[in-house]
Amino acid sequence: MHSIPEISIIIPTLNEEKLITQTLSQFTPKLKQKYSIEIVISDGGSTDNTLNMLKPAADKIVMKEPGTIQNISMGRNAGAKAASGKLLYFFNADTIIEDTEKFFSNTTEAFKDEKNLALTCRFHVFPEEVKLSDRLFHGFYNNYVRVLNAVGMGMGRGECHMIRSEVFNIVSGYNELLAAGEDYDLYRRIKKFGAGRIKFLSNLRVYESPRRYRKFGYMSVFRDWTKNSFSVFFKNKSVSKEWEQVR
Repeated sequence: MHSIPEISIIIPTLNEEKLITQTLSQFTPKLKQKYSIEIVISDGGSTDNTLNMLKPAADKIVMKEPGTIQNISMGRNAGAKAASGKLLYFFNADTIIEDTEKFFSNTTEAFKDEKNLALTCRFHVFPEEVKLSDRLFHGFYNNYVRVLNAVGMGMGRGECHMIRSEVFNIVSGYNELLAAGEDYDLYRRIKKFGAGRIKFLSNLRVYESPRRYRKFGYMSVFRDWTKNSFSVFFKNKSVSKEWEQVR
């Protein structure tokens, strides 16, 4: 991009050939120009066809050092280091926005309020794959996230983190020692920073693949989320030693 972007969309990838094209296709040249967006891909060592599917959508591609092990926190931080935008939007490789025009219009408007340090929104699974269990779980969990932010706890799922770059740098980004719960930990520390608030945008929604829920089930996924969140909160470390990729 020829000018300094306003928004850097940072997407960590690792063997995402099945979904990355769909994710990147929503960021059209027209949308990127209108909202001054750059796309930063941070790859953790893909061995499938992911890297060959990134162009021309990706503006920057960051590769991990050969021979090193990289978790998602490291990948996101590496992407943020390469990013130029004043606003950092972290998406996962399977994140799909319900309405891109509404999404970017509303989030950029929300960031005009200097008190908003970070934003989050509603989450659901791909509409074409939704089941009753998905509706019940996400109905509960979205309200859980909304309430935590309303009472000042700070909460946001890693599928969509939106943060002012200066705030991200002040809190030193994601904790790279955490194999899981790093998304909750970041928003907890942003809120603890105390110079503003995290705003939950209830009118916006992003979708994710149900692949993890289908493989492990909602009870197991929620149990792991809860254990890691409590461990991060009380011990500053995650219970999980690694977060298994599901492809």
